[in-house]
Amino acid sequence: MSAPGTPWDPAAPGVMPLPSGRLVRGRGLRRPPPPGPRPDFGLYLTSRRPADPPWESRWLRWPDFRLPADPVGAAAALRDAWERSARQRVELACAGGRGRTGTALACLAVLDGVPAGEAVAYVREHYDRRAVETPWQRRFVERFR
Repeated sequence: MSAPGTPWDPAAPGVMPLPSGRLVRGRGLRRPPPPGPRPDFGLYLTSRRPADPPWESRWLRWPDFRLPADPVGAAAALRDAWERSARQRVELACAGGRGRTGTALACLAVLDGVPAGEAVAYVREHYDRRAVETPWQRRFVERFR
């Protein structure tokens, strides 16, 4: 097991590089965690609170195919996750690992300097080609600051 703060392996499943060189991991909670080190921090984007993992985590109420129930709180949580990613292994996850997770990863990309209008394409290129599933999720990213 890696020491806390050791970065993700850039070749590991679900790991997405940000332009600054930070690495974040996205995944679906319906599948077991991939092999390798566990996160230092997880941000979980589900309609119901998931079981608490054995690492520090935060839950955002975010219904499937929708937007966060509290957009202001979500923006603060995403900013916190981005800031932590400079020094910790950060994981973002929803049930399937595409829509909500992709939207959240795109918001982190915006925070890292990707223009908001290009962030969905960035995540589709570097994480999952089907990330960000709905038009309103795309608009959320385009308006994210």
